[in-house]
Amino acid sequence: MIKSFFSIKFVIIFLIFLIDQVSKYYIINIFEFQNEAIYLSSFLNFQLIWNEGIAFGLLSFENNLYYNSITFVIIIVISILLFLIKNDDQYSYFYSMIVGGALGNLIDRIRYSSVPDFIDFHISNFHWFVFNIADIFVSLGVICLIVAEIFFNKNVNEKN
Repeated sequence: MIKSFFSIKFVIIFLIFLIDQVSKYYIINIFEFQNEAIYLSSFLNFQLIWNEGIAFGLLSFENNLYYNSITFVIIIVISILLFLIKNDDQYSYFYSMIVGGALGNLIDRIRYSSVPDFIDFHISNFHWFVFNIADIFVSLGVICLIVAEIFFNKNVNEKN
């Protein structure tokens, strides 16, 4: 039971990583021949942006020391989460989502020295940060962790 549970979490990591990498490969190939945004709807575009910072372009620096430091911290966080995934608890699936996305972006940081972001969600002229599939799963995993923690603590407090 533990091995199958552990394996399912790594299948989740692999699938998220695969979907992220395939989507980025596809977008990079499209934008190799086209520099203009692809308008999908009144609220969604594809536009290739190379992100040298962390999620949503935050902490973008010209200095290699900062870039390498952020990359090192990401490796440490992924390592800690991989260790936590071994625990048989409600959070391990959420950790798997975060690791799958973080690995996708880490590979890009190493391969390209930046991360290709391409999903441009907007309402009228208000554009959210451009992001990618990996960012979606990292964010979703963190949101699920927060929600689970709030409800878990609520149940613990009610018992006491």
